[in-house]
Amino acid sequence: MKARLEKKEKAGVKPEYFIEVEESDFKTEKIGEVEEYAEPGKFHDFFEPLGPRSLEIIEQDCELMSACETRPYPMVVDRAKGSVVTDLDGREYIDFVAGIAVLNAGHSNPAVSAAISAQLEKMTHCCSADFFAEPPLKLARKLRELSGYSKIFYCNSGTEAVEAAIKLAFWKTKRPALIGFYNSFHGRTLGSLSLTSSKVRQKEHFPGIRTVHTHYAYCYRCPLNLEYPGCGAECARELENLVFRRELSPEDTAAVVVEPIQGEGGYIVPPPEFHREIKRICTDHDILLIADEVQAGCFRTGPFLAMENFGVRPDISCLAKALGAGLPLGAMLADRELMDWPPGVHSNTFGGNLLASAGSLAALEFLEKEKLGERAKVLGSRIQARLREVQESYPCIGDVRGLGLMIGAEIVKPDKSIDPGLRDRIVREGYKEGIMLLGCGDSVIRFSPPLVMTDEEAELGMEKFEEALKKVVR
Repeated sequence: MKARLEKKEKAGVKPEYFIEVEESDFKTEKIGEVEEYAEPGKFHDFFEPLGPRSLEIIEQDCELMSACETRPYPMVVDRAKGSVVTDLDGREYIDFVAGIAVLNAGHSNPAVSAAISAQLEKMTHCCSADFFAEPPLKLARKLRELSGYSKIFYCNSGTEAVEAAIKLAFWKTKRPALIGFYNSFHGRTLGSLSLTSSKVRQKEHFPGIRTVHTHYAYCYRCPLNLEYPGCGAECARELENLVFRRELSPEDTAAVVVEPIQGEGGYIVPPPEFHREIKRICTDHDILLIADEVQAGCFRTGPFLAMENFGVRPDISCLAKALGAGLPLGAMLADRELMDWPPGVHSNTFGGNLLASAGSLAALEFLEKEKLGERAKVLGSRIQARLREVQESYPCIGDVRGLGLMIGAEIVKPDKSIDPGLRDRIVREGYKEGIMLLGCGDSVIRFSPPLVMTDEEAELGMEKFEEALKKVVR
C-alpha cells in the first residue's frame, strides 16, 4: 500500500484524517471510521499501534513534507540498536529493512559512532574536491583493498555514483548511448533515471539520455517464456540478437549498466550465466560494463561486491547505501587506465565528506573483522529455508529467492499472477505485529536486515511474519 495522509479541518470541528491510497486494490477512505474497502476488511485501524506523539509528528509531516514521499505504514522512528528499532511511543520492531540495505553494520554501531564522534570533534567539512584530507584517503585505501579497483570518485548517493559512471563512460568512449534492463532501478536524477525501468510513474514527463532497455534474467517470470537451464541465457544474448540488430549499434553504445541483483525491481537473482554472457558481449564489442552495486554491495550478499558471486569483474562499480553506514556517501570505482579524466571534468562538493568517510571506514573494518559477509550467507540461507517452510502452508508465496541477506518473497494469486494488494496488506500487518518490511517490484516483499541480526531475532521475525500472513490470508 502506498499512502498519503491528509488532515482536513473545519472551524469548531474535530480534525478528520484521510488516507489517499495508490497502487493497490483499496479505495480512498476516511481514517477513524468503520468503512468497507474494495477488498474485504476494515481500514479504520490504520493508526492502531500509534500513540499521540507519533500522531502529532505524522500530522506535521503531512503538512510540511512533499507529497511525493511514499509511506507504507505510519511508523515514526525514534531510536535503534543493532537490528531493533523503537518508535516514538516506545514500541519495538525487528528490522528487515535496514534503511533499505543501508545499515549493514547495524543501527547505532559503537565503532561507527565513535569514529564519527572523533572526527566531529576535529572538523566536519573541508570539500575534499579542493583540499587534501586523511579520512577520505584512508577509506579509499580500504576500498582498493576490498574491491581491487585502483581509483575512487566520491559523491553523496547511489544516483550520483551512477551519474558519475555514465559521465565517465561517455567521456572515455565518446559514444552517445546506454543499455539498461527492464525492472531496473538506478536512481531518480535524469541520467540514472534514463536507465531506470521500474515504474512508469518514476519516469513520466521527464526527459532522458538515449537508452535502450532489454530483458533481465527473471527466471520465475521469464519474459521469453523459456525454462532455465535449457534456455542458455537467451535473455542475455538478446543484446546481440535483437538490440544490436534493431535498436542500437554497438558502435554507439558507451556502456551496459546492470544490477548484480535487481533491487527495487523485485530482488531478482539471475543465474550465473547471465552476467557472464553480458560481460562477454561487452568485451567483444568494446563496450564498458557498469555494475550498480548500490543496494547489493558492502558484503550484503556475502563478498564485498555482489558481482563476485558471478565471477564477473565490471569496468566500473557504483556503491552507496551501506557504504556510508547511515551517512550520505557514494563512490564510483574503476581502474587507473579508465578513470584518467583531467581535473574539472567532474567534481562534488560534499563527496567523501569527513564524517561519512570516517564512519564508512569504521563500518567496513567492522564488517570485515566480524566476517559479516560470511554471516550474511549463513543467516540468509536460514531465512530462505524458513520462508520456504512458510510457503508450504501459504501458496500465496509464489517464489523465494535471494543471495546472502538480500531476499525476496514474491506474493501471488492462485493463478501465480502478481498480487500487489495482498503484498501490501501483509507488509502493513507485519508492522502491526512488530516487524519492519518493505515491498519491491510488482508484488515482492524484501528481507534485507542488518548483517548483525542474531539467529534469535531472525526466528522471532519469521514468527511475526507468519502471524501476519495468518491474519491477512484467508
